[in-house]
Amino acid sequence: MRFTAAEKQEIIHLVDRSELGVNKTLREFGIHKSTFYKWYKAYLDKGSAGLQPARKTRQQWNSIPEEQRHLVVEVALDHPMLSPRELACRLTDEQQIFISESSVYRILKSKGLIPTPAHILLSASNEFRDKTAFIHQMWQTDFTYFKVLGWGWYYLSTILDDYSRYIIHWELCKTMKSEDVQRSVDQAMAKANLAKYQRPKLLSDNGSCYIATELKQYLQTKGIQQVHGKLNHPQTQGKIERYHRSMKNVVKLDNYYLPEELNAALEKFVYYYNHQRYHESLDNVTPADVYYGKKEMILKQRAKIKQQTMLQRRQLYLIEKLKI
Repeated sequence: MRFTAAEKQEIIHLVDRSELGVNKTLREFGIHKSTFYKWYKAYLDKGSAGLQPARKTRQQWNSIPEEQRHLVVEVALDHPMLSPRELACRLTDEQQIFISESSVYRILKSKGLIPTPAHILLSASNEFRDKTAFIHQMWQTDFTYFKVLGWGWYYLSTILDDYSRYIIHWELCKTMKSEDVQRSVDQAMAKANLAKYQRPKLLSDNGSCYIATELKQYLQTKGIQQVHGKLNHPQTQGKIERYHRSMKNVVKLDNYYLPEELNAALEKFVYYYNHQRYHESLDNVTPADVYYGKKEMILKQRAKIKQQTMLQRRQLYLIEKLKI
């Protein structure tokens, strides 16, 4: 007969208070003396917890070693704004070990280290119908605005590569006119260093600066085809809309009293976004990895690290099993 922890504790109290003595009382309960004293010792050592049934945990061959669990916590403490998905990728890329996103989540949850997401993303249920297949096939562009205290409003013009999500060019403008768009496109073309025959489409919304005749004529001289998103349908420009939302959730946490301060904060975020932030829709590589053609090499290396990690865990499991 199995007894619960509460029943064991009650029996200990009854035997302790019984006038019949230990042996006679135990015979009344049908409990062997050695069993009782085993319970009694556990109760004295650990209290009620010592009466809980022992859990027989069978170690799995792919159990994560304790030192790797500690490493997960250390990396999480060093980078508190990273999600479990991003931490799992960072461990593979920088520490050369594979730990799944779900395992990272469980380890952090057990330590009370699951953070609030760093970025609130804009949901875009409908995607652009004609998906791009290579870099510089299409660029997305848009303005968003910031207020610099004592200086007024500034407008951020951004050009994002649709395929890689890489921010090719950005600049703060005092106005939001077609000449600002033209200057941004000129700078993006120079940075991209495109061949004469290589011209991207330019996707934008229907803001006044993007439908201006001056911009249309300028793009024609550059051989760039202009594409406008559907009215009242921001999902068409969903990638740059989500980028703006993610960026503002970080940059707007501070107040800025000089345009140079805002510019420095934007520069820092753009570098993080392009080169450090693992993007789930890009198979957890960065936009720069895709833009510079490193994605396939990184994914192959991760697959190799995963295979090596699982082999090492199996070998460690077999060594521990032989010791038993």
